[in-house]
Amino acid sequence: MKVTLRPPGFIRQVVILGLIVLVLLVACGPTEEPAPAVPTTQPATEAVATPTTAFRVELPTTSTPTPEGAPTSTPRPTNTPRPPRTPTSSPSDKPNTVYIPGGEFVMGSDDNNEDETPQQMVFLDAFNIDVHPVTNAEYKEFVDATGHQAPRNWKEGTYSEGKGDHPVTWVTWHDASAYAEWAGKRLPTEAEWEKAARGTEGLMYPWGNDFGSTKCNSNEAGIKGTTSVESFPDGVSPYGGMDMAGNVWEWTADWYDAYRGSIYEFARFGEEYRVLRGGSWFDAADFVRSSARNSADPNFSFSTIGFRCAE
Repeated sequence: MKVTLRPPGFIRQVVILGLIVLVLLVACGPTEEPAPAVPTTQPATEAVATPTTAFRVELPTTSTPTPEGAPTSTPRPTNTPRPPRTPTSSPSDKPNTVYIPGGEFVMGSDDNNEDETPQQMVFLDAFNIDVHPVTNAEYKEFVDATGHQAPRNWKEGTYSEGKGDHPVTWVTWHDASAYAEWAGKRLPTEAEWEKAARGTEGLMYPWGNDFGSTKCNSNEAGIKGTTSVESFPDGVSPYGGMDMAGNVWEWTADWYDAYRGSIYEFARFGEEYRVLRGGSWFDAADFVRSSARNSADPNFSFSTIGFRCAE
């Protein structure tokens, strides 16, 4: 048997040719489409979040920053400013008046009722004030001259016999204001009344700092009614005012409100009630102090309420 041997070069050519065919078969096979690229920016309607940025809501800013640690309840601002300065007066030519020179005085008290706080120095221009509360006889002249309604405790248009020099009572704030206007005067401010009663030294009572039951018509006197406005000369104020403690509460021009600088809050404060000063025959020593305050509706009248005038 004859065997024919192929040369080594022929074998190499067959191997190379096979490799070429294999490469072509792989190249011509199916291919996968590349994955779409991830956009580098998000649509305008979506927020871009990154792992290093915490999510938060941005609130609109305002021009006034909110104070930190603000209290949940802010003390009510007081409404009463320092008493208004009145035109400088000269001594009045009207009878039964006393002249109060201008200057500072101690108003209020830090040791008694909270509506009297804070005690402070207050400046007032000069003014005049009546020596005593308006009497029944004086008020009758007004009623007769104007036809104004008489107080309810009068009978047949006049006061009880023997009480002409007692302070008129059962008068409203409006009655008192009407009389003052008719007389060419006005009601004193609260500050004017207090200065006339206690002077510049801050006295507790018109006569000093110790109470005296024989110096005023208070409950301690046991009289249980009004007295003549000249019954207690020992209780005269530093300027000569009579009955500035006891006998009758006296209307003033002011609304009942907190003093300047006070943080005390009270439901009656505001422009609803008028200030009364001085205490009455019904009240005890604590209420006839010169700094003690009371209040009432301007339409209210009672057997313990009267008034005096100023100018």
